[in-house]
Amino acid sequence: MSAFTMDADWLSFDPAPSKPAFQLPAGAVDAHCHVFGPGDIFPYASERKYTPCDAGKEKLFALRDFLGFERNVIVQATCHGADNRALVDALRAANGRARGVATVRPDVTEEALAEMDAAGVRGVRFNFVRRLVDPKPDAYYRGIIERIAPLGWHIVVYFEAADLEERWDFFTSLPTTVVVDHMGRPDVTKPVDGPEFGRFMALMERDNIWSKVSCPERLSKSRPPDYDDVVPFARSLVERFPDRVLWGTDWPHPNMKNHMPDDGALVDFIPRIAATETLQRKLLVDNPMRLYWQA
Repeated sequence: MSAFTMDADWLSFDPAPSKPAFQLPAGAVDAHCHVFGPGDIFPYASERKYTPCDAGKEKLFALRDFLGFERNVIVQATCHGADNRALVDALRAANGRARGVATVRPDVTEEALAEMDAAGVRGVRFNFVRRLVDPKPDAYYRGIIERIAPLGWHIVVYFEAADLEERWDFFTSLPTTVVVDHMGRPDVTKPVDGPEFGRFMALMERDNIWSKVSCPERLSKSRPPDYDDVVPFARSLVERFPDRVLWGTDWPHPNMKNHMPDDGALVDFIPRIAATETLQRKLLVDNPMRLYWQA
């Protein structure tokens, strides 16, 4: 039994998702997922802004196999702060079938960085979503970038569409590959060819910027499982930038408030945004393997 009680309004992941009709290409990677605890083994951070259900590595790997993925990219959850022990434990247990994105502070030790690198961490995540974290000044993040540069790690950034203009100079100055979570959370009630998403597309014109075309369940204003209003946004990115897009389940779907998605239905969403076998293979195999397993 975990020493932590999940938030009263927390929606737990679906324990029995449907089997996808879409057959994933061989070698497919779920390039965005998390592990939570279990809290009695890997305690949640004192500064967290939510307390989730436990969702450990065994359940993640079982979902991987059930859906038909071969590998995972596990992203450090904000509920664990900069304590990456649950992430590192999952990477070690995956026997080479997982890579990680950590959260670190500027004072992280060389020993800790080396340990994470050996376990399979290949990037750090900077979260700018104010309801989840308290964003820091640019200098804070630059201090971290200096620490990870010798390892060749990349940067993952999570922000909302309204934040892009404010952070534009910072994002466009980053010297590494930059992966944007969930398309920068566009407002899908606005036109896909409008100025707001146009700003994000302009960011993507930079060769070092990648995007995850994931989480229609977070962005959609329409009913699940179709999420029709998200399709034009994701599809435009997949077709225009086929070599710099990634996809992930986002299991176990933290902080969902109005419904919990069916992970099988999310997989069946993929051919709606990547319409050809070539685009599907780039999205699910070639791109994540190039970014996370080339070294």
